[in-house]
Amino acid sequence: MDIRTVDTTPFDDQKPGTSGLRKKVAVFQQPHYLENFIQSIFDCVEEPRGKTLVLGGDGRFHNRAAIQTIIKMAAAAGFGRLMVGQGGILSTPAASAVIRKYRALGGIILSASHNPGGPGGDFGIKFNIGNGGPAPEKDTEAFFRRSRQLNQYRIADVPDVDLERVGETPLGDLVLQVIDPVADYAELMEALFDFGRINSMFEAGMLDIRFDAMHAVTGPYACEILEKRLGAKPGSVMNGVPREDFGGGHPDPNLAHARELVGIMNGGAGAPHFGAASDGDGDRNMVLGQRFFVTPSDSLAVMAANAHRLPGYRMGLAGVARSMPTSQAVDRVAERLGIECYETPTGWKFFGNLLDAKKVTMCGEESFGTGSDHVREKDGLWAVLFWLNLLAIRNESVESIVRAHWRAFGRNYYSRHDYEGVDGARAGELVEDLRDKLAGLPGKRLGEREVRYADDFAYTDPVDGSVTEHQGVRIGFQDGARIIFRLSGTGTEGATLRLYVERYEPDPAGHDQETQEALKELIQIAENLSELRERTGRSGPTVIT
Repeated sequence: MDIRTVDTTPFDDQKPGTSGLRKKVAVFQQPHYLENFIQSIFDCVEEPRGKTLVLGGDGRFHNRAAIQTIIKMAAAAGFGRLMVGQGGILSTPAASAVIRKYRALGGIILSASHNPGGPGGDFGIKFNIGNGGPAPEKDTEAFFRRSRQLNQYRIADVPDVDLERVGETPLGDLVLQVIDPVADYAELMEALFDFGRINSMFEAGMLDIRFDAMHAVTGPYACEILEKRLGAKPGSVMNGVPREDFGGGHPDPNLAHARELVGIMNGGAGAPHFGAASDGDGDRNMVLGQRFFVTPSDSLAVMAANAHRLPGYRMGLAGVARSMPTSQAVDRVAERLGIECYETPTGWKFFGNLLDAKKVTMCGEESFGTGSDHVREKDGLWAVLFWLNLLAIRNESVESIVRAHWRAFGRNYYSRHDYEGVDGARAGELVEDLRDKLAGLPGKRLGEREVRYADDFAYTDPVDGSVTEHQGVRIGFQDGARIIFRLSGTGTEGATLRLYVERYEPDPAGHDQETQEALKELIQIAENLSELRERTGRSGPTVIT
């Protein structure tokens, strides 16, 4: 096998964000761009010679071409085994599961998650370490530093590989193993949940579901697990065939982008009992009942409160963790259970140390992500199976379960307002001006509320002591209400400015308000304080969840 050393020059924009390096497809298609970033990773990881690497993606445009390049570079780098999902497909949680099961050095996941696909869409690369989780910041910083110095990369001169045939192919010292992308993940799910009990509900006709795969990576997983193994009726999985452009849709499982599913679930008495959707790479989830939306924050809290009922979690939870902008609903569950609740920055990588140290068992983010210690990624289909198992155990509707939870713990009214594609300079100035105001806010009245604290959230990792700063502007009031401003790191165009608003209502008599109405005063306070609409030039949010 011949190995070529190719001269190159550095790119100055290969700094990974919250979830890896994300750019427009056209950027990755530039000569040497993909190769430079992959070589930067290979130059920084542990000695690869003889080690196992996992590779796959969400099937979006450019996935197959990128995989062929990475296979050749992995052969040149000296890896001993490369495990690739059949057809180049491997969901993000499944990739984490495979890395962990086979004790790989790590894995490369090709995805831009919930961002649109197609030739004019987005593409992304993320490296996951040996625990199955996203590379921590010290590693991604090392990748970026190396990318700024790189002047050569190495690639094997071998033909493209057949990605459709499961089996092994030798490429010099590398064994390329094309694997069934679903098998190992499905086996793990069967170990965590009572498939027999869920199947009984389907067989008895007591459970009708719709799962919207959004023409993304979870289609094959959902068809195999939900329809074939659990017995959901054919057609329960919608949009189940992955497409390079996600069927022209936006694979983000929320009320705005999963409109077809939302319409079905709001369809009256004949609507399915349970609805769910997942995103481009399979790590996010949205849960719906009949005419009832479960916020991701409430979903995490309900799951934590009921985990002991499910086979994989009968020993209870060691602790829970949530990202800072996620509502405090799960905090109340943790207090009742007598376990720790950790508040981290946004980004699943921050949960990794807590999970590895066995400080937490379950974690979640308000951006439609929940997971547990079974992998080191959020996991959309896992969350769906958790809810299905809970429905089979409690034999109640989704709405009944959530309302019972509110009666027991109180309701955290919560909403996120996204201002997408905002001019980056304007968004940055808005946040900086808010930071300048923080010191003067405690004790001040905003509207009818008194500010208790105001800060720029910083996190000290309780495991390794690392400090992460500037993670979002928080303003908390004496009654526990909060408003939060944060710039998101998952987009590829402009900036996404997010406003999070939350207030707690302990009285069941106050649990039936419409969410935006219940939060109206806080939203007005936030907009006035930040001059949000004037400074972004927007009349309102792009998306409300």
